[in-house]
Amino acid sequence: MDWGSQSAAVRRLRVSGERRGNSVAPGQKEPEASEQGPLLGTSAHDWTRRRSSGDGRVAESGVSEARAALALLFYLLGLRLLVQLSLRQLVLPAVSGPRPEFSALRARNYLEHITSIGPRTTGSLENEVLTVNYLLEQIKLIRAESNSIHKISVDVQHPTGSFSIDFLGGFTSYYDNITNVVVKLEPRNGAQHAVLSNCHFDSVANSPGASDDAVSCSVMLEILRVMSTSSEALQHAVIFLFNGAEENVLQASHGFITQHPWANLIRAFINLEAAGVGGKELVFQTGPENPWLVQAYVLSAKHPFASVVAQEVFQSGIIPSDTDFRIYRDFGSIPGIDLAFIENGYIYHTRYDTPDRILTDSIQRAGDNILAVLKYLATSDRLASSFEYRHGNMVFFDVLGLFVIAYPARVGSIINYMVVVVVILYLGKKFLKPKQKATNYTKDFFCGLGITLISWFTSLVTVLIIALFISLIGQSLSWYNHFYVSVCLYGTAAVAKITLVHTLAKRFYYVHTNEQYLGEVFFDISVFVHCSSLLLLTSQGLCSAFLSAIWVVFPLLTKLLVNKEFKQNGAKGRFIMIYLLGMFIPYLYALYLIWAVFEMFTPILGRSGSEIPPDVVLASILALCAMILSSYFINFIYLAKNTKVTILVLASVCAVTFLLVCSGIFFPYSADPANPKPKRVFLQHLTRTFHGLDGNVVKRDSGIWINGFDYTGMSHITPHIPEINDTIRAPCEEAAPLCGFPWYLPVHFLIRKNWYLPAPEVSPRNPAHFRLISKEQTPWDSMKLTFEVTGPSHMSFYVRTHDGSTLSQWSLGNGTPVTSKGGDYFVFYSHGLQASPWQFWIDVQVSEEHPEGMVTVAIAAHYFSGEDKRSPQLDALKDRFPDWTFPSGWVCTYELYVF
Repeated sequence: MDWGSQSAAVRRLRVSGERRGNSVAPGQKEPEASEQGPLLGTSAHDWTRRRSSGDGRVAESGVSEARAALALLFYLLGLRLLVQLSLRQLVLPAVSGPRPEFSALRARNYLEHITSIGPRTTGSLENEVLTVNYLLEQIKLIRAESNSIHKISVDVQHPTGSFSIDFLGGFTSYYDNITNVVVKLEPRNGAQHAVLSNCHFDSVANSPGASDDAVSCSVMLEILRVMSTSSEALQHAVIFLFNGAEENVLQASHGFITQHPWANLIRAFINLEAAGVGGKELVFQTGPENPWLVQAYVLSAKHPFASVVAQEVFQSGIIPSDTDFRIYRDFGSIPGIDLAFIENGYIYHTRYDTPDRILTDSIQRAGDNILAVLKYLATSDRLASSFEYRHGNMVFFDVLGLFVIAYPARVGSIINYMVVVVVILYLGKKFLKPKQKATNYTKDFFCGLGITLISWFTSLVTVLIIALFISLIGQSLSWYNHFYVSVCLYGTAAVAKITLVHTLAKRFYYVHTNEQYLGEVFFDISVFVHCSSLLLLTSQGLCSAFLSAIWVVFPLLTKLLVNKEFKQNGAKGRFIMIYLLGMFIPYLYALYLIWAVFEMFTPILGRSGSEIPPDVVLASILALCAMILSSYFINFIYLAKNTKVTILVLASVCAVTFLLVCSGIFFPYSADPANPKPKRVFLQHLTRTFHGLDGNVVKRDSGIWINGFDYTGMSHITPHIPEINDTIRAPCEEAAPLCGFPWYLPVHFLIRKNWYLPAPEVSPRNPAHFRLISKEQTPWDSMKLTFEVTGPSHMSFYVRTHDGSTLSQWSLGNGTPVTSKGGDYFVFYSHGLQASPWQFWIDVQVSEEHPEGMVTVAIAAHYFSGEDKRSPQLDALKDRFPDWTFPSGWVCTYELYVF
């Protein structure tokens, strides 16, 4: 007999003046239970006795609080340990067979040579000459050792082009004479189709860029060596693109895919990237569509690590990052696979991104995987006719890095809807019982659902209140260097609130209701919630719906396993053991994904700008995790005899952590050489010149413009450098585009708190020159302004139209001006080692004359390399920053004009 089929009287026993579970008075005869089930009006004691053990002893109705709490705690800790062990296992041990073809030691040698050159910004001698020459030397040596059945061709491309992109709110990019090193490995008789492998050898300023992305280029060099010396014939060509301008917002890949003659051969690509330093490389994007590519990875990768959840999270735009994958997808219409290292993002794009922090096993697993996938694609019949297999998406996810489960999304939808039908039948059977029974169950179910939603809502509100308070008192990011602090502060608060709400419901609303029946009801509520999530995600076409399916199927199977045990013996140790074993898969995979979420998002919150309170974001994520992980444990609150100690312990941990955080004992940053977690600060020593409508200078100033990339601003810096305080907060020049400051990228909407420390003027030896070449009226009554600019390798051009004027077209991108957030126009410009003057025009449509002109433009020059990059004042200020910071500095000039 199902728990839910008990009579209404059994489900909600009202015993006047007594609590459930009271023992029978001495000498009083216990009433007999009916063979057909408990009679209406029987006591809770009788309902319990009916499930007594064979020796006549009565099974207790309540589970021990200590036993349940400790079982759940050690269960979750055990699963977390399994996840950790799987993540530390970078390379799966080979059972037998020859040594790996790919040599991580040889790849590491390439890596150390590339990074020894230093930071490699586009346009610098280090990037355009030294790194390119090293790559060409190694490719020459590889070609000399190659097998005669292969042919290797090498080309150094210097493209010039322009495009618009909706990344960071939208802007336009222009590049001139940047560098790509392209290698084609093909059969001796040539090939009509090719697969592309892409990396980039440039780096951001002031970082050696070992993980981003020198290690990927080192892996590609070793793969080129292995494949070219192999005696196995290729069916298709493999093109290796070492691109020299990815950090310039994906310019080099655009130059290759839109202009290089070999681009027409490419049918698929693999992009190697980094959002962290080392660890496992995650497949976080595939397609678009082309499910055969996922199948290629599944069948060939030796150490798989892939998730469609990561793909849908990344493509939602909530992570402020992008890769060359976008360029090949949007401008080349080519499907591909995007991989990235995601571990230890705290030192991504900092001086700490060095080769010694990348484990050899990380290099080995990446090389093994990419080599295997490239060999599979280069010998696959599907590559040549990939257009025949282009439709459809795939659900894919790895299981602890051991293997990948993948199936078509349409099959996933069928499975998901079948699961929904099963849940409807399961719950419908209970709702459609005889009227009195169904009415009481339905009432209890929906009341319990309301209580569950209230518990989740109040837990979220609780952690948000704590997070806001912590932010207001200036203790944000206290968990940045001690992640366990966030769990002890926000995680315990969320769990304590959920437990408290259900405990109160049990005590005051379900005061005379049988515990086992309530455990059944709240189990059903959890099934219903996850089924609703499954239905919603599937209807939206999201492949991540498989997660909800896991959280429905395995609990229902567990219900079948524990049903008999629960009826016979109640919530005893054996029941708990079977129940937790049945929940093993959903909880293990949930913790596996939760690790990935925090591994990616926690470092990002340290560089997400001054406007987003990171504690609020992290507290919300932890509250969501608490809701998910507690969903099938809520029934233990009702099965337990008491929960006072559990609530007290959770509240105490939260309170103590809260007091410690408020006291400032947990410093957010670390200079520990083994595990640094630095604060990022940008310092730009600049001179600004503002010209009026008549061309005369109306304002000129100089200073060091300071941007902190996290929510704490300069509060931790001021004690070390007192002059950097709120009295020098940078004022916004309201009439100027982007507040009159030289933004390198249009991230002004993320960082609104800046500081401007007065400093002497800068005088670069290669100053930027900006001039108006012509101003002419067009036949369509607009004003065409043509400009010419010369200057360093990196410049930014800003435009703001005045009232009565609009920017109708220009000679950049596809001809249609793209606005950034806030309504201004942003153009990112870069060039290689040498470039001709940059000429372009803008077309301004004027509907009415404006006394202050029709348009304001500004040009900012950024000096990222050479002697112009430094100034004595900038160097002196950088030296005063504490060792737990990463101050990245360069020299700038900014000139504004009104026309």
